[in-house]
Amino acid sequence: MNPMQEILTAISDPTRRAALAILWDGGEHCVCELMKTLDASQSRMSRHMKTLRQAGLVVDRRDAQWVRYRRNPDLVPEFAAVIDAVLAAEGKLERKVA
Repeated sequence: MNPMQEILTAISDPTRRAALAILWDGGEHCVCELMKTLDASQSRMSRHMKTLRQAGLVVDRRDAQWVRYRRNPDLVPEFAAVIDAVLAAEGKLERKVA
């Protein structure tokens, strides 16, 4: 699978897009925070984060028993622009509905 296809597949899931929206702030977030915010089990969240990591969108760091995630700082700018556009469009869509 080519890199763009991996990214599009990774962001096709609403939970993964919601996780990216949290991580796209540039900060580092514990998987426990993502679980609580997205109302997801640990195993489900881990699977989602693995998909995002394999697509190159996020990186992780172990901190004792916790895993912390953040936006991949080395993400190709064109791929980052795709994520920016998707998150912006989804945010606009949610505001219209609300």
